Amino acid sequence: MTYEQWEHCITVECGLELTPDYVEQRIAALQDKSDFHTQKFVKTWGEKHRATVLARFQEAQQKLAQ
Repeated sequence: MTYEQWEHCITVECGLELTPDYVEQRIAALQDKSDFHTQKFVKTWGEKHRATVLARFQEAQQKLAQ
């Protein structure tokens, strides 16, 4: 899935706004492997997917900073 496809999924299909605060919160949560929700995410979707989603949010953060 490309960044553009991921962004469409997040913003259009899920109706979420990629604000700087939201993106920062998601990055922090996905980096905290001791967080209950992050652990549940990894258990459900796997470590590789967590790393991919984290990278997408980091890319969104870079795009918002431009």
